[in-house]
Amino acid sequence: AGFAKYWMHNGYLLAEGEKMSKSLGNFYTVHDLLEEFPGEAIRMALLKTHYRQPLDFTKSGIAEAKRELDRLYRALDQLKDVEPTPPENPSPIGIPNTVLGALMDDLNSPMAISVLHEYAKYIFNPEKALSSPTGASVDVNLGEVKFAIQEGAELLGILQQDPNNWFKGDASEGGLDDAAIDALINERIQARTDKNFQRADEIRDELAAEGILLEDGAAGTTWKRS
Repeated sequence: AGFAKYWMHNGYLLAEGEKMSKSLGNFYTVHDLLEEFPGEAIRMALLKTHYRQPLDFTKSGIAEAKRELDRLYRALDQLKDVEPTPPENPSPIGIPNTVLGALMDDLNSPMAISVLHEYAKYIFNPEKALSSPTGASVDVNLGEVKFAIQEGAELLGILQQDPNNWFKGDASEGGLDDAAIDALINERIQARTDKNFQRADEIRDELAAEGILLEDGAAGTTWKRS
């Protein structure tokens, strides 16, 4: 039997525009990157470039990948009360069919990610019909879209967290842990109940300085890391 059945030749790995090498010292370790970014953002940054193409690995690129994940998680969060339902008749643009189809096309991960973004666009604006690769409109409902985006994302290893947990992030990313943040939020709620709006505003500003954004809604106050 032969040593290998498939040979896959990847492009050069660059760092900030230069070839990454130990001699130049211009490389990142996974440990160092995880001190600054979620692992899922690092994965997303890698998936955005086809494996055959040169990959310019930059911290700004990871930050951009994090913003893209934020948008996809926001789309899923909008469907938190929607039950995911498999389509009765898989559509020509359905995920995971299209995501899987992209990956079967020489592991075209950038195309697979673009499909997820198309579904996010539909979630944010469901009045605009989805289109198949041929340009034909596709009739779907939000339950099918949620099922599709989750199934497709699972193939890529992204969007595997609860959106609320994603936006809260890791305690190491901010100076306050979850318990301290919740305590301040409870203090702010009490201050508002007591009509001590100055203290309530001070707490909001204090949390904002730590990169914690508050969102007041009918169900109460939620927070996320910026």
